Amino acid sequence: MKVVGVGCGPGMLTERAIAVIRDAALIYGSQSAIERAAPHIGSGCVVRIITDYAALWELPEHAVLLSTGDPMLAGLGYLGGDVISGISSYQYVCGKLQIPMTKTVIVNAHATDHEKALAEIKDELRRGKTAFVIADPGFEVPALAQRLQEGDITCRIAVGERLGYPDERIAIGDTDAPPVPVSGLFVLMVGNF
Repeated sequence: MKVVGVGCGPGMLTERAIAVIRDAALIYGSQSAIERAAPHIGSGCVVRIITDYAALWELPEHAVLLSTGDPMLAGLGYLGGDVISGISSYQYVCGKLQIPMTKTVIVNAHATDHEKALAEIKDELRRGKTAFVIADPGFEVPALAQRLQEGDITCRIAVGERLGYPDERIAIGDTDAPPVPVSGLFVLMVGNF
C-alpha cells in the first residue's frame, strides 16, 4: 500500500505524489483528500471514500490511500507501506509566519487529552520553543491563554484555518487577547515568534 499526503490545501501535492496518484488503479481517501487529488486521478481508477477507518489495515497491497496534510503529522502514515509526504499545515504555517522549524515543537491536541496537551505546551514554551499545536473543535484557545497566564507565561498565539484555500485565515493575538477560531479544524502557533 502507498500512503500519499495530499497536503493541507489545494496545490500542496508533491510531484512524486502526483505521479503515484496518476498511476493508481485503486484509491481510498476522505472526501476532501479525493477532491484535492481529483485532477490527477486517471479515468480507469476506482476511487472509494473511506467509511471505516478501522478497516484500512485490510486494504489490498496495490491500494493508494490518500491522507490529508502529511501522513506522518497526525495522518494515516501509521498504517505503514510506502509513505509519500505532502505539504503539511506545519510546514505551511511556519512559512507564512516566517518561523524557523528548528525553533518549534509539535504538540498533538487533536482527539487526545487536552489537559495533557496544555501541560506539554507550557513545558515547551518554558524551554524556549514555539509550539505548533494540532487542535480539534473542542480545544479552547481562550482557555489555553488563561492557563498560560496562570503560569506566568505571556506570548503570541496564531490560529490558522483552511490553510492554502482562498478563504484561508491566520489570526494573530496574544495571551491577553487570543485569537478565536471560527471553524472546527485549526492549528495554532504559540510562542515568541
